[in-house]
Amino acid sequence: MLIQEELVSVLKEKNMTIASAESCTGGMISQMITDVSGASAVFELGVCSYSNRIKINVLGVAKEIIDEYTEVSARCAEEMAIGAMRLSNADIAVSTTGIAGPGGGTEENPIGTVYVALAADGAVVSERKNFNEDLCNDRAVIRRRCAEYVLAKALEYAKRAD
Repeated sequence: MLIQEELVSVLKEKNMTIASAESCTGGMISQMITDVSGASAVFELGVCSYSNRIKINVLGVAKEIIDEYTEVSARCAEEMAIGAMRLSNADIAVSTTGIAGPGGGTEENPIGTVYVALAADGAVVSERKNFNEDLCNDRAVIRRRCAEYVLAKALEYAKRAD
């Protein structure tokens, strides 16, 4: 069973919903969830917020957060997840923001660096991951690894939920 199939199944079983706010994954999380038949019962919203303008104006990320921490930061990922939660009222909201490559990496945030966040039950947790550990510099691979990781984190949370 694919991770997204298991996630949709568990969310249905627990009568839970999910939303996403994506930057570097460009809607891939939304696509993977909605590829599953019956996902409409659990998927509330997907915002592809590739530009900072959308992060600010739609998701409600404070411009000061982007100015101080940049859009490639834990703080931005957290605010994106909170924004998706606010817009959808879903039980779980996930977000991604990072550098899929093959260009754009910096010393601080090399290619493959992604900040992911999960908001649920009034809390938000984020982490910094590098999905280019083998230095493939392959944009499609990095985006796919990130999307699968986020789906796995959402599944892990959903399985533990009451």
